[in-house]
Amino acid sequence: MPNDTALPQTVGELLGLPEYAGRVPFDAKSRRVQDEVRENLKRKLRSGETLFPGVVGYDDSVVPQLINALLARQNFILLGLRGQAKSRILRAITSLLDPQVPAIHESEISDDPLNPISVQGQELLREHGHDLKLKWIAREDRYVEKLATPDVTVADLIGDVDPIKAARLGTALGDVRSMHFGLLPRANRGIFAVNELADLSPKVQVALFNILQEGDVQIKGYPVRLELDVMLVFSANPEDYTARGKIVTPLKDRIGSEVRTHYPKTVDEGMSITAQEATRDASVTVPGYMAELIEEIAFQAREDGRVDKLSGVSQRLPISLMEVASANAEARSLRLGDEPVVRVSDVYAGLPAITGKLELEYEGELRGADVVAKDIIRKAAGQVYGRHYSSADTKALEKWFDDGNVFRFPQAGNVAAALKAAAAVPGLSALAAEVSEQAGDAHRVSAAEFILEGLYGRKKLSRAEESYAAAEPEAPRRAGGRWN
Repeated sequence: MPNDTALPQTVGELLGLPEYAGRVPFDAKSRRVQDEVRENLKRKLRSGETLFPGVVGYDDSVVPQLINALLARQNFILLGLRGQAKSRILRAITSLLDPQVPAIHESEISDDPLNPISVQGQELLREHGHDLKLKWIAREDRYVEKLATPDVTVADLIGDVDPIKAARLGTALGDVRSMHFGLLPRANRGIFAVNELADLSPKVQVALFNILQEGDVQIKGYPVRLELDVMLVFSANPEDYTARGKIVTPLKDRIGSEVRTHYPKTVDEGMSITAQEATRDASVTVPGYMAELIEEIAFQAREDGRVDKLSGVSQRLPISLMEVASANAEARSLRLGDEPVVRVSDVYAGLPAITGKLELEYEGELRGADVVAKDIIRKAAGQVYGRHYSSADTKALEKWFDDGNVFRFPQAGNVAAALKAAAAVPGLSALAAEVSEQAGDAHRVSAAEFILEGLYGRKKLSRAEESYAAAEPEAPRRAGGRWN
């Protein structure tokens, strides 16, 4: 394709390009969007280019299914819980479109200058012929996205009768020239994405089905034939989750492929996504064990019986928590002048980022979101500590607590005061120096707080607000109807 300064501005100039050799106005040799996507996908596969930049953890599951659907020229639906990169994937498909395509300059629906489908475009081509003016549409402008809600109408997506236009043009109401086009016709020669498809009313879904199957639709009782060149892609939550509606069977049957998305399968994958998506100041340091703790919280929440599994736990939870914890560390640094290093207390300060992302079952509602979230943090800390430091010798430390001592990090959060307090706990400073990934007092304080939280998660210590103490004795077990 020529560069921007040499793009043809009329149909005559367009026909002079090598790729348009042999074409004439009103021929039907136009390349459809699905063919365009297929050709560019084949080129990228041959060259080994990354198909969906920023999408992590789908290389062996979702991406191969998407490639098959696109090579097969199919419309498809991404089915999965919230926070599984469905919208990101749909938007990334635009990278498989040509950088720019020509269209009739005055056309409402981006008509192909050599094969217009609208009455307006056809009349303009007959009137001006080779002198017909063109416009060039960039690939990012060929993507139209609509978030489905129950109040979306056929008029919004397909179009409606415009009596004023009919009166001005002197046409009957049933004439296609009197129609006001909706989002879908305006996405002609591009990609039209509907997010949360199941939320559309059955009437609107049937209209989409007609477009997929027949290429026509009834607008206010007038049958309108729309030979649209558009790639339809959808996303939705699983039917057993959404109580707001479902995908009608005829429409579901016409969608080529159903691709299931999923949450990260490993903590490392989740950490990569969170590191990529979280926005935080570059001055803030997040130790590896803290990044793993933040990610493990999401994994523990997805397994917790008090959290609604059908609702899911979005990947936005660790992303938001990372941002809030980093902001809390930055605020502490601004107040006290210490190096901003994320520690466990910053995670607790980020409780709103956790509770706002959890849909609780009845038991969880009874206990309260804050209680559930704190318990999940405890379990996550125990898991991360157990994976990496379970062999550490903490007998002297545990005995110190068993002797009735209580440890509390200074409320002001000052690093020097925290280190001085930690020195009173046998073995804590030495173990913190071993766990710390970098030199510096702020890093050792972060490591010390993580160790205590990890031991609390392993039920070797107890925790009350910001203080740590000896593990609480287990409740006596009941056997044979009596307490032992």
